[in-house]
Amino acid sequence: MMVDRDNRNRADNQPGRPDPKSLTQSKMKSSYELAMERLNKVAPANKLTSAQKQQLAELGSKYAAKIAGREIALRDEMAKAKVAGDLEKAEMLQQQLVKERKALQIELEGKKELVRN
Repeated sequence: MMVDRDNRNRADNQPGRPDPKSLTQSKMKSSYELAMERLNKVAPANKLTSAQKQQLAELGSKYAAKIAGREIALRDEMAKAKVAGDLEKAEMLQQQLVKERKALQIELEGKKELVRN
């Protein structure tokens, strides 16, 4: 009795095991892709109109300019305070800059959310 040695260890001849060729031919999804599919089922993404996209872009550039303006002003004041040797004032101005930047970003996100809805 002859045994076909090529077929003896092949996974596709064993019951209950998937064909390895079919696994490589179908693209497996990453966990990110699966999570995005689940998210879209729960809360589908809203499509933005071109006007909404324009408004969002304008808001982004407007607030980027506001943040940059505050950074320039406060960094100038911080440099003056450091030159004068007032490190406490420089630290206070640094903290103020962080707070103002966060406040402007929160304000921006609120306005963007209004445009989206």
